[in-house]
Amino acid sequence: MLDLRGKFIVFDGNEGCGKSTQAKLLHAALEKSGIDLLAVRDPGATRIGEMIRAILLDPVNAEMSMRCEMLLYMASRAQMMRQVILPALEAGKCVISDRFVSSTLAYQLGGDGLTADEIRGVAEVAIAGRWPDLTILLDMPVEKSSARLKRDRDRIEQRPIEYHQRVRENYLRQAAHDPQKFRVIAADRQPDAVHADVMKILSSFTR
Repeated sequence: MLDLRGKFIVFDGNEGCGKSTQAKLLHAALEKSGIDLLAVRDPGATRIGEMIRAILLDPVNAEMSMRCEMLLYMASRAQMMRQVILPALEAGKCVISDRFVSSTLAYQLGGDGLTADEIRGVAEVAIAGRWPDLTILLDMPVEKSSARLKRDRDRIEQRPIEYHQRVRENYLRQAAHDPQKFRVIAADRQPDAVHADVMKILSSFTR
């Protein structure tokens, strides 16, 4: 049986890669095994976080600068950590998050001259130093992941494909730099096949 008590697991990757689907599949599998857990989405998970999410994703806010965008994501995380994630981890629950700081290091890196060190510094304050134990990166070619998106795209999804290519490269760079905390899964397959790989990773992670 998996021992995931007090573990913080993140699913991340480009738009349309299947993060939400895999988070739900893992939630169902762990629940069946009797593991006490909490599932959250980033940004969101709290009343304040959901209001920030609405601002971030609304296409009407086209003038938002990348630094403002980064800080809003971090503000949502600060509230989520304080209100729901840290209490859950302290209670011994496994927390599964759909996105986290790894997203900001992929999507906002380089915008308005933002550096990785600046983003990590703000993140350290926002998340009170509690980084994920494991980030599962669902990777697929941008052309395939973009094709999965709905027509009514949010502010981030509307950005050009060249931007999303850079985002994918930023994700893969993070995983290469920190192989102990990241695992990469090819996501351009059937959900059940991807889920099977997720369970294998968690099995070896908890040994």
